[in-house]
Amino acid sequence: MNRVGNQTPDETPPKLADVNRDVIRTLTETTPLYWWTFGIAVMVAVLCFTLPWAYQLVTGIGVAGMNRPVIWGSYISCFIFWIGLSHSGTLLSAVLHITGSQWRKAIYRSAEAMTLFSLVVAVIFVLVHVGRPWFVYWTIPYPNQRELWPNFRSPLLFDVTAITTYMTASATFLFVGSIPDFAAARDGTIGWRHSMYRVLSLGWRGTQKEWKHLGWAYTFFAVLVIPLAVSVHSIVSWDLALSIVPGFHQTIFAPYFVVGAIYSGTAGIVTVMYFLRKYYHLERYILPSHFDKLGRLLLVLSLLWTYINIVELTTGWFSHHSFELEFIDYRLTGAWAPIYWSMIAFCAVLPLSLISSRVRTNLNVMLVLSIFINAGMLFERFIIITTSLPRKYLPNTWADYAPTWVEYSIMLGSLAIFVTLFLIFVKIVPSMSIYEVKEELLHNAKHQQENKP
Repeated sequence: MNRVGNQTPDETPPKLADVNRDVIRTLTETTPLYWWTFGIAVMVAVLCFTLPWAYQLVTGIGVAGMNRPVIWGSYISCFIFWIGLSHSGTLLSAVLHITGSQWRKAIYRSAEAMTLFSLVVAVIFVLVHVGRPWFVYWTIPYPNQRELWPNFRSPLLFDVTAITTYMTASATFLFVGSIPDFAAARDGTIGWRHSMYRVLSLGWRGTQKEWKHLGWAYTFFAVLVIPLAVSVHSIVSWDLALSIVPGFHQTIFAPYFVVGAIYSGTAGIVTVMYFLRKYYHLERYILPSHFDKLGRLLLVLSLLWTYINIVELTTGWFSHHSFELEFIDYRLTGAWAPIYWSMIAFCAVLPLSLISSRVRTNLNVMLVLSIFINAGMLFERFIIITTSLPRKYLPNTWADYAPTWVEYSIMLGSLAIFVTLFLIFVKIVPSMSIYEVKEELLHNAKHQQENKP
């Protein structure tokens, strides 16, 4: 990536003229480290995702560990995880834009990209899970001789509608906010890049009328995206909650999934910001204060998530229903109990250290915490599936589930796909908003001027 040699990080406040140069540099300068990272990510994606999936397509879905009654396994767990990871990028960007928070401006572009690519990976897992993806068009309602129609009362159809809408809105939100930066990149590059940015900038000239329309459109999409983001993960939770399976049938699942999604997504933003700052030499823009604010948000979300987990267990326990009690016992002491308690440690205990401002402003510690939190959130998705279906109803229907090497490999490959997409993104789209960072600099300068004695 674009760390320039062994240059010492310069954290002095940038000038306005520095912003264009520094951001466009991330597009035009490509170091061997970037190509090595990109090549390894592509290789892992092919070896760990494409080839095992091809093997599954040829051999059949039986190569995965799913069975009766565990008909959902790691693929659905990963689908929920990636949907959750997609939440905070666009949602946080929209909320902070509407509330006029200045600190969002250096980090929101990459966070929005994280949303889009997480949704892409989540959709891929749906195709992997169905086993025969060439029949996925059957989910679309259209007149046909077989008289096949999707069930409009099924939350699975709600999923298709909500995720498609959210993905379209997120992509539009990202593109609209990038138009002035495409114009800046157009004016600062030559050759094929200049031609590409000339098309992407849509003839942007920076007139007062264009800025007015951009502000209106961006705010409109911000308002539209917020309820969409909340509805998407609520609907994903209904895939489980509308059943009567012990462990799934929980009225608290919608807020549980939404809070967990924002929690996971915020931790993902911390991870992405750390690597952007370190390897793109953006120390003057992505500051420890950004990590401090994200750390405060992670702490609040951790407490909310912990509270909801306690409510989930206690409501089942107070019911005194034998099926619910069996499910709780299996979750807390069964085969997957180590994963469950690891989840509690990673998502409920470790984040309590964020009470300390020294932890929140220590970037290396924040990186480690963010990775642990997302590992815990992946465990959470896995635990929900693998401790409910194996213990539903009478013992004669019980069966254990364990992922196979194909599933583990595809899970690893999905991470490589996400990294590959993000590395392509940072070489095409300015990873930091040029015009909004300039606005932030002007705002800070004005604020300092007003506070002078």
